[in-house]
Amino acid sequence: MAKGKHSGLVYTVPAMAEGRIPKVVILGAGFAGLTAAKALEGLALEVTVVDRQNHHTFQPLLYQVALAVLAPNDIAIPIRATMQCGTNVEVLMGEVVAVDTVTKSVTLGDGATLPYDYLIVATGSTTSYFGHAEWAQFAPGLKTIEDSVEIRRRVLLAFELAERQAAETGSHAPLDFVVIGGGPTGVELAGAIAEIARVFLKHDFIHLYPRKSRVILLEGGPRILQAYPEDLSRNGEKQLKELGVDVRTGTRVEDLGPGFVKIKGGERIDAAVMVWAAGVGASEVGAMLNVDMDRRKRVRVNKLLNPAGHPEIFVCGDLAVVEQDGHEIPGVAQPAIQMGKHAALMIQQDLRGEDRHEFRYFDKGDMATIGRYRAIADVKWPFRGHFSGLPAWMMWLVVHLAFLLGFRNRLVVLMQWGWTYLFFLRSSRLIVGSKELPGWPPRDLKRDILRPDRLAQSEDELYLADKR
Repeated sequence: MAKGKHSGLVYTVPAMAEGRIPKVVILGAGFAGLTAAKALEGLALEVTVVDRQNHHTFQPLLYQVALAVLAPNDIAIPIRATMQCGTNVEVLMGEVVAVDTVTKSVTLGDGATLPYDYLIVATGSTTSYFGHAEWAQFAPGLKTIEDSVEIRRRVLLAFELAERQAAETGSHAPLDFVVIGGGPTGVELAGAIAEIARVFLKHDFIHLYPRKSRVILLEGGPRILQAYPEDLSRNGEKQLKELGVDVRTGTRVEDLGPGFVKIKGGERIDAAVMVWAAGVGASEVGAMLNVDMDRRKRVRVNKLLNPAGHPEIFVCGDLAVVEQDGHEIPGVAQPAIQMGKHAALMIQQDLRGEDRHEFRYFDKGDMATIGRYRAIADVKWPFRGHFSGLPAWMMWLVVHLAFLLGFRNRLVVLMQWGWTYLFFLRSSRLIVGSKELPGWPPRDLKRDILRPDRLAQSEDELYLADKR
């Protein structure tokens, strides 16, 4: 984190004048909240971390849980386990239902009230369906562990249902997968689905050949990965196409239903599985502050990360609108971590009676992985350059392993990556939950049309036969 210039603001928290220990309430234990809490450990403060879950999730690797590379506990760690050295930090699992900025208190879902002298709001973002909440049942987003497990269930179940249907009828419904949204999450999902079909499952079935499944990536803008330089965006699209992904830009979704996507202009795409990676909405906690917000319900903050008129409140991460050098800071992990550190620094400066520094984001660059040995990287520190393919993929592995919390998690993830990428095996291919898939055609039990000859043929022979 780069330290900004002095603001000239010296804030004296009332608790200090009253001779009591200031209370800090941190809402959310994502990258920003957890970073702030750890920076405040051991200080003369009473710190309370509130989160609706009992664990911190390393969101950049959620897509690997969704596509069976990693297990959920490989990328999550109990919040309390990260605070074992902080005797002044308590962790509460609960949901925030109200924030009173006049009385300076937070109300939880069970009615408990938490008074605060400082409030750090880092509750992140949610999946936005642009006013079509009913689409969520057909195309899940990817924001939580639960989302990733549901996507994994749907993708693996689609192959199982197709195998069952082919065994009973001699054919199966088309195995088409549609990913909506061409940002980093959408690109990572599309590439991973293509790889699991073409590489990891290709020898697992008798009656179907996963390589013939289609993966379609829909992006409403003129190009995918629009936050990246144009050359990396083009390279990313090229790498996706090498995996067999059908990339469609300038394509807007008009409607979703069980087993289909309707494109603006009238085209309908039938799909076994659909995944939503197109929209991000702000956490509802931002609206509880009754401060200035943008049209996406994110909180506008000043250069100190404070909403107007509230020097005791810091808004960090995806929920904050922060502009620097005429550009909006992106809502990804690195800015969130730096904002969390900055909020903690401001509180420390208040305790010392110093004037606050303005926040300054230090941009180290961005990376996105597309598949095994495939990635793009826009590196800005410690050197500058655009990379793609194997070098970018190796950088991506090292960086994500370094930022993953917990030694056990790092070790397990490293072993799982070796197992997956060297031996082409995925150990987390478990289907849990419902065995039904929205839109999947009903079973046809006419077993008399089963073709026993298919059992004796290799997958490659079947593939060539079908092409003929």
